[in-house]
Amino acid sequence: MAVSTDNERRDIQPEHEHDHKHDHSGHKHDHTAHKSDGSACCGGGAAQGNVIPSAPPPDEGRSFQVSGLDCVEEVSILSKVVGPKVGGADHLAFDVINGRMTVLESAEQISDGEIVNLVASTGMTARPWNAESASADQAAHLAKQKLFTSLSGGFWAAGFVYHIVETGLGGALGLFSGHGESAMPVLEAALFGFAILFGVWLVAPKAWSSARRLSPDMNLLMVVAVAGAIVLGEYFEAATVAFFFSLSLYLESWSVGRARNAVSALLDLAPPTARVLKDDGSEADVPAAEVAVGARFIVRGGDRIPLDGEVIDGAGAVDQAPITGESALVPKEAGDDVYAGTINGEGTLTVRATKAATDTVLSKIIRMVGDAHSKRAEVEQWVAKFARIYTPIVMVLAAAIAVLPPLFFGGAWDYWFYNALVLLVIACPCALVISTPVSIVAALAASARAGVLIKGGAYVEAPGRTTALAMDKTGTITMGEPEVAAVYPLGDVSKSELLALAGALEARSSHPLARAILGKAETDGIAVQAAKDTRTVPGRGLVGRIDGRDVWLGSDRFAEEKGFGETIPSDLRNQIEGAGSTLVAVGDEGGVTGILELRDRIRPNAKGIVAQLHAQGVKTIIMLTGDNERTARAVAAEVGIDEVRAELLPEDKVTAIEELVAQHDMVAMIGDGVNDAPAMARAHYGIAMGAVGSDAAIETADIALMTDDIGKVPWLIGHSRRTMSIIRQNIGISLATKALFVGLTAFGMATMWGAIAADVGVSLVVVANALRLLRARETPNDDQGGEKIGEQMAKGALAHGH
Repeated sequence: MAVSTDNERRDIQPEHEHDHKHDHSGHKHDHTAHKSDGSACCGGGAAQGNVIPSAPPPDEGRSFQVSGLDCVEEVSILSKVVGPKVGGADHLAFDVINGRMTVLESAEQISDGEIVNLVASTGMTARPWNAESASADQAAHLAKQKLFTSLSGGFWAAGFVYHIVETGLGGALGLFSGHGESAMPVLEAALFGFAILFGVWLVAPKAWSSARRLSPDMNLLMVVAVAGAIVLGEYFEAATVAFFFSLSLYLESWSVGRARNAVSALLDLAPPTARVLKDDGSEADVPAAEVAVGARFIVRGGDRIPLDGEVIDGAGAVDQAPITGESALVPKEAGDDVYAGTINGEGTLTVRATKAATDTVLSKIIRMVGDAHSKRAEVEQWVAKFARIYTPIVMVLAAAIAVLPPLFFGGAWDYWFYNALVLLVIACPCALVISTPVSIVAALAASARAGVLIKGGAYVEAPGRTTALAMDKTGTITMGEPEVAAVYPLGDVSKSELLALAGALEARSSHPLARAILGKAETDGIAVQAAKDTRTVPGRGLVGRIDGRDVWLGSDRFAEEKGFGETIPSDLRNQIEGAGSTLVAVGDEGGVTGILELRDRIRPNAKGIVAQLHAQGVKTIIMLTGDNERTARAVAAEVGIDEVRAELLPEDKVTAIEELVAQHDMVAMIGDGVNDAPAMARAHYGIAMGAVGSDAAIETADIALMTDDIGKVPWLIGHSRRTMSIIRQNIGISLATKALFVGLTAFGMATMWGAIAADVGVSLVVVANALRLLRARETPNDDQGGEKIGEQMAKGALAHGH
């Protein structure tokens, strides 16, 4: 049994929860419905598991499963095509995570068949929503994308290997400069042809839809680029573009699937059944969803609690970390609230259900996670936006160069058609299309090697623009493990005797405070012999016998109840409480023999990291925690955090993040528990402490630190800035070269071979520039993109072949 002091309860558990029995299950905002404005963005995780949809529930409209609805681009397309037929895009809602489109009740009347046909005209497919088959449909769509991408890559590789076998390594360079200069063997051309076919198979319907609507998008841009390369006889180039674009679409869909899995992970926290206590005293396992409010159920030691409720009999200590983020077990006795998904560590509890399964704190967290993903701010996709302007301009210019000079200036048709082809060659967006994913992949690989998992290219840019950062306390700023900060013997007792006495009472316990006391005794070389007849006094502490005398350990209130409260020095009490620590009194039948001060350890580098973040331009750093105000402010003051919000439940953290999002351009949330997941999802991007964080937090977050070192956050910001700097360099080089040749072509001064050299040369330059990102360094020394970074990691990267 373990001590659970009153101070511990105040330090860890919000005051309104313990003293006022506040109803935590009611949200301040309704997170169950959201009208998409097209700002949704892809999240992170695998496409399996049960999902609670975040789109409006079926009674608010008709929902459809849309195969191919993976990101904001598809939301925009569906809004343009379906929106006008239902009275406007405002009458549509989108849940990108689950591939779900909802036609709201406010929409104009239109049949399901018409909606299915409209979606089909965009190159996607739709059918009425079926929750039971949705997950399987999403998995099937992802499997199809994976198959076609694999086939495209396989045939591309086979064609390239065939060319090397036929011509040698030197001859392979001709693939990057030939552009149809020499005839390609039929078998090699066929291999690249299959690579092209499979690469554009799923893209072509969307591109055709885009062309028919005269609304060019990235899909049309890629198909035009591939077609132009084929016309010029450059099958290798066409196959490369087709494969890379297909791969990017697959990775996009895969990342959305991981977000679905994050929600599924939350569902596993609550057991599916509850052991209900009937009126006649018998017990029966009943599905949690069927347990009525007011029913009584039994929770044994070690069991997860199935429903929110109030303890009516029994006593125990509950691990509430999955819901409230508390750093220690919380004692529970009659009258205390418990939450679905938390774990009863000891004792047997009889609980009266106060909420239905669909209205528990955990179920609302699940809905908040899904809803926050759907409301996430749009990540700038400048390549896609640029393509909407670039594609029609290139097409118009090519047509103009081919037709206008012969018509109005007597030019030769074949000469100016040749110049139009030159324009198409130089306009081929290989450098733009290939260099950007290569830059992102290199950045992702480098970050993974440095212990930072970034879940997709969308979250590479965000850290570099961060202006506000919210952090959880327990497990993020602190270690999440209490330690004995000081030992204060009273009277004639020595420090070693006091620790031996406390250790004897805690010898049989695995409680975090017990581990801290026993760890301190071991460090100081003090032998501990377990006390006899130890038992827990719920909410107070421990009692036992040592060498025939009664001994006890517990809170200051426990000492007061025993009549020894006045023997605790008031200045010592104020000192401990002022530092945000936990006071543990130790004594016997004669009085208090000493005081232990226990404190959650602050990470050694936390203060330096906060200072470094400020130096990098993060204007506001705020702590969001479920712990009490005094503890939180003491920790914040020590590490230099700007603002503190304490005693928060998950929905309170979401509200705080929403306020930050309204005030700052880029907000990040760092956390390690399920209770942090909704806030991480609502921020522009979330960072999970991977080594110590819960699986749900890691899956929900967009970035996971695979060690518990928050020092990776400044590194991440520097790495992001360096990545975006290189991407901007590549764009500038590509566009400047293309603009130069467009001008030369317009005056008939460009040649096909010059355009080919420029096209291939720029592609090689930008790819080589992008690969510099593989030389990631360990820690950033500046805030201007991470360029001036220590050489140790660079040497390590080179040693690994990069």
